[in-house]
Amino acid sequence: MIKVGVIGYGYWGPNLVRNFMEAQGSTVVSVCDQRSQRLVQLKTRYPTVKTVDNSSSLFQDPEIDAIVIATPVSSHFELAMAALQADKHVLVEKPLAANSDQATRLVEEAARRNKVLMVDHTFVYTSAVRKIRELITANALGDIYYYDAVRVNLGLFQHDVNVIWDLAIHDLSIMDYVLPSKAIAVSATGISNVPGQPENVAYITLFFEAPQIAHVHVNWLTPVKVRHTLIGGSEKMILYDDLEPSEKVKIYDKGITVSQSPEAVYEMLVSYRSGDMWAPRLDTTEALHREALHFIDCIENNKQPETDGHAGLRLVRIVEAAEKSLRGRGQLVEIE
Repeated sequence: MIKVGVIGYGYWGPNLVRNFMEAQGSTVVSVCDQRSQRLVQLKTRYPTVKTVDNSSSLFQDPEIDAIVIATPVSSHFELAMAALQADKHVLVEKPLAANSDQATRLVEEAARRNKVLMVDHTFVYTSAVRKIRELITANALGDIYYYDAVRVNLGLFQHDVNVIWDLAIHDLSIMDYVLPSKAIAVSATGISNVPGQPENVAYITLFFEAPQIAHVHVNWLTPVKVRHTLIGGSEKMILYDDLEPSEKVKIYDKGITVSQSPEAVYEMLVSYRSGDMWAPRLDTTEALHREALHFIDCIENNKQPETDGHAGLRLVRIVEAAEKSLRGRGQLVEIE
């Protein structure tokens, strides 16, 4: 039985506590939060769980095997490093750290101590995203042409990070998981409509060594909530709508055919293909439940997580490059 300590019981913490309490092979023994009213709410639902207001209590507790961190980004490095140095396995909410130097040090510390370091890239553990990866891996889409994502809504405005760190990292984590090619350069633009606050609108374009492109649009200031991802391939195309209650993934047998025959020079070189649409059946397992089971399995069997520290580091580097490009008004920045 893996015994878990959770730091942070705010917006996301209750979901993590619930899933580690329900997942086979784990239990939550202690939760830390500096707000006493949040701990009172926790005690009402989980009377057996210890509550503390100082994270060092969790690091020093020999009963705890793993620490789950659900706190603001600025505190991720300090807490995760302290947990690793206390010989605890670590699951940290996205992003892994506030910069790539911090993320690198966490990856190195986890490797040195042979501890599991995993990042909560929740969408990677959804049935929809895993089905998309399965289709791309099986070459069902053919050559990938583009990846286009829109993630917009009204709020939740953050004060410590901009919309790229808060929202775009979800789509970047999906892109990193499903696409065989990795981004090598980025161009980003954005703006803050609230004086003195981080950017609330951003447009990110990513470039690859392969002949493909990716675009991510994120916005905290729209009248409607949209969660659309389009992936175009030479054989088929995918529409992933996370707000769709049942048919979240739709595969379209649509595309173009480019004629290479000598006679085609006198005709239109591009012809259009329009076939059927189908929506694969997806299981209803909650992403966080699957993630919790995966974390437990990695600890018990010394496995490398699908969203390990290296994946977290890759995304932090992309976001850093995007932020640098944004400051340069769209200047192309190579990803380290």
